[in-house]
Amino acid sequence: MIIQLVAYLVAVFMGLNIGGNNAAAAMGAAYGAKVRTKYQAVLLIGVFSLIGAVLGGGEVIKTLGNGILAPGTILLTGAIVAVGASGITVFLANLLRIPISTSQAAVGSVVGIGVFYGSSTINLPLLGYIVSWWVVTPILAWLLAYILGKYFYTDILLWLADHSKSEVSIKKLLNLMLTISGCYVAYSAGANNAANAVGPFVGAGLIDPLWGSVLGGITIGFGALIMGGRVLDTVGKEITELCIIRATFVEFTAAIIVHVASILGVPVSLGEIVAAGVIGIGCANSGMHIVRGEVVKKILIAWIISPLLAGAVALSLMNLIQVF
Repeated sequence: MIIQLVAYLVAVFMGLNIGGNNAAAAMGAAYGAKVRTKYQAVLLIGVFSLIGAVLGGGEVIKTLGNGILAPGTILLTGAIVAVGASGITVFLANLLRIPISTSQAAVGSVVGIGVFYGSSTINLPLLGYIVSWWVVTPILAWLLAYILGKYFYTDILLWLADHSKSEVSIKKLLNLMLTISGCYVAYSAGANNAANAVGPFVGAGLIDPLWGSVLGGITIGFGALIMGGRVLDTVGKEITELCIIRATFVEFTAAIIVHVASILGVPVSLGEIVAAGVIGIGCANSGMHIVRGEVVKKILIAWIISPLLAGAVALSLMNLIQVF
């Protein structure tokens, strides 16, 4: 009974930190464009992350629960360690205001458990497939955002000027588009990120996928409300200036990429993809020197470190438990 309570507390802890990091980063573009206040941004994340987790989170939960490691490898203690290790990693990133990959931390911690039990328990082809998505998705987000910002931004402005009656009507239309895109991003975040909090517990048999999705979605939503503001500032204000149209480009690009990954059951990083999109827009708008900024360097380093740190923490905790 006590160990089950600890498991639920760890899942809640991880979900809250996901909400504070990746899900909050989903609204960074709109917050940076000054279309939504910080409170409006995190409220939308909370509602639509829950919807996305319940309706679309099942496939990624299966991957983290029973796909990366052989069925039966993760028992309840291992699940607590896996989720706890990734939660600690994301918590540190939240304190440092860095939008790291919660998905990479979650996968890294599961792989750390696999290393403890023996490399034969790890599904290496699936792990390689997931890692390839981690490499391709931010590059794709950067490229699409750069192309949209560089070659379509002016044409869209001219089209809006020709087909709108006034500046007020243009602003209303753009605000509506950005609201829709932001809700879509939050939905995709819930569908993909809920597994990071509950996937190992589903694999350990503590909770079924549906209720795991509900628990993950609720905690992500509360995490965005409680801790989301710090990372919003990093993504929305410290990389580059964003207008409404460019913010819409970033959000729709990120949402589509993450939604496709969720359907395929691949845990990807929403924060990583959004940040890459913001960088791509910045390069299109201000030049390639954006990628040399200190904020961008800090984010890139964190993306590399997060799965390694989470895996190392998980492996260390398992060895410590074995000793005692």
